[in-house]
Amino acid sequence: MTNAVGFIGIGIMGEGMAGRLLTQNISGTEKKPLIIWNRTNAKCIDFKEKYSDYNIEIKDTAAEVVKACGITYCMLSTPEASKSVFEAENGVLAGVSEGKSIVDCATLAEADMTRMNSAVTAKGGRFLEAPVSGSKAPAANGSLIFLCAGSKPLFDEVVDNGLNTMGKASHFFSEEVGFGTRAKLVVNSLMGTMVAAFGEGIALAENVGLDPTKMIEVIGQGAIQSPVYALKGPKMIAKDHAPNFPLKHAHKDMKLACDMAKAAGSEYSVMDKAEQLFAKARADAELNVADEDFSAVFETIHKESKGNFSKKRKSGE
Repeated sequence: MTNAVGFIGIGIMGEGMAGRLLTQNISGTEKKPLIIWNRTNAKCIDFKEKYSDYNIEIKDTAAEVVKACGITYCMLSTPEASKSVFEAENGVLAGVSEGKSIVDCATLAEADMTRMNSAVTAKGGRFLEAPVSGSKAPAANGSLIFLCAGSKPLFDEVVDNGLNTMGKASHFFSEEVGFGTRAKLVVNSLMGTMVAAFGEGIALAENVGLDPTKMIEVIGQGAIQSPVYALKGPKMIAKDHAPNFPLKHAHKDMKLACDMAKAAGSEYSVMDKAEQLFAKARADAELNVADEDFSAVFETIHKESKGNFSKKRKSGE
């Protein structure tokens, strides 16, 4: 079997993840090249230029990547993109044959993962569901958390020879595909709800005359402290929402989690309200924050607020 490693999707997350496979000596050598493809070829070219000291090959189609590699990682941004790339005439599935392995790291609906697993295994391949907890920076520095289900033999092959270079932890939940996605949706819906609640708390502090920077310091000193608050808080105050995890993707995950909760019959009213707030932010053409970081839900919170500070913030004073 070929020693080449494949990576499909060189975007916000994929660029950092694929880069770790190179710098940590998993691939990129003469005997073990990294073979890549992206819907926008320019990103592949930029990636190859960035890592010019490594052996990187760019293919014309996703199918060519899979055919050339024993193990191929996929990291597409949305369920729509993933489905399109997977099912295309020259897509991922078209390249699968006996012995090929697919590790899909996207956050999709559980039904999407089970469908892909069935299609891959039907052609003699192996499939590992491996969505990640983490955003752009953790992808670049190798501190993602992998939430896996599916082929245990494939997991055992990559956990200390791939996943460990891209992440700080890897968890295997079940040989039944879907459990990784369930775990990821729980994590991301909680994270989105935390940021929404934090945003409302900081907006309240501002509207009653408290120094938001001092309040972030106070929050960081108590039992409710969180790295998310420490990282996002100062940027939210400064209206700095440069995307690490785009709001539209955060909302996508929260909506999938809400659907999962309803199907499971689980009470979910708090997180459901947070999803509605993110939906409003995503759809607001005036704010235009769908492509900004998910911390930009803070702008919707201020827009909906009637306090004097919020009014001044909206007017640019």
